[in-house]
Amino acid sequence: MKKSFLRKNIWLKLASLILAIALWFFVVLSGRSGIFMDIPLMYINTPHEFEVVDFPKTLSVNIEGQERLIKSLKQNEINAVIDLSSAKEGKSFYTVTHENIKLPKTLEVTSIEPQTIGITLEKQLRKTVPVQPAVVGVPERGFVIFEIKVAPETIVIEGPKSIISKINNIKTEPIDIAGLNHSLQYKVKLNISNSSVKTDEQKVDVNIFVRIK
Repeated sequence: MKKSFLRKNIWLKLASLILAIALWFFVVLSGRSGIFMDIPLMYINTPHEFEVVDFPKTLSVNIEGQERLIKSLKQNEINAVIDLSSAKEGKSFYTVTHENIKLPKTLEVTSIEPQTIGITLEKQLRKTVPVQPAVVGVPERGFVIFEIKVAPETIVIEGPKSIISKINNIKTEPIDIAGLNHSLQYKVKLNISNSSVKTDEQKVDVNIFVRIK
């Protein structure tokens, strides 16, 4: 009797099963969406004697998930992390996989571009260089500059060897002395435009002494 019941209307039952499976997939997949995003690349565990000098800052990923979750995704919730703890001097190549991508667990990364990135590391160099005041303009007629003093006279800079080795001095931001008729002391910022160059000094004192000709 039981076997007879199972065999009865078997094609109808099979069709119902297929329809139920299709309906389940529709419910699960409905509302899913995808988006391409450029996400930031973060580098961690850089060996202390090295500095990253040439590296990509972003890569492109395709993210899929529920549409409402995709729409609420914030830029700071997703990034790619590259561990440089075993990095060597020179250029190295790293394969970016799903394991490198940090994002909410409810979402899925389906593609990464590029999948291979090149990173260049250089040894750091410390160097002591003189500070050069950048004076513009001229004093009032009848007056002349007879001495300029800077404190501190030298600073220690640090950064990638290829950059630091080419720096012989650090200039201040421009000091306008147009019409100056008496000695003055200025607190002036250092003019360091390259973000790879680091120093503990941010400002220096510049004393400009003038006198009558």
